[in-house]
Amino acid sequence: MKFREWWRPFAPSFKKEAAPEYLESAYDSPFMILTAQVRQEKRSVIPSVTHVDGSARPQTVEREINPLYYRLIDEFGKITGVPVIMKHLIQSARRSDRAHPNDALRTFLVLAWMR
Repeated sequence: MKFREWWRPFAPSFKKEAAPEYLESAYDSPFMILTAQVRQEKRSVIPSVTHVDGSARPQTVEREINPLYYRLIDEFGKITGVPVIMKHLIQSARRSDRAHPNDALRTFLVLAWMR
């Protein structure tokens, strides 16, 4: 699991058309190389993906390009009212190029315990 510094949170994935609701200047950002300010009123809604300076490093997802991930974000939004997924790669010091399902379960348990 990537243990990040407290000031460097995880990145959000948005459906492309939902990003303007959460970001002040929502540009297409399919590769998470741009930053944007999270709208003041949304910072408490998505705190785990909002940096201490109010910015985020978003990924915008388009239905035509990545239909499965788009659908996941859409369904998550229908259930929670927040159509934002936290983007995270499972990496460890011993194996950063691939992960085993046990790594995902271990990560989930650690994050649930930290909550």
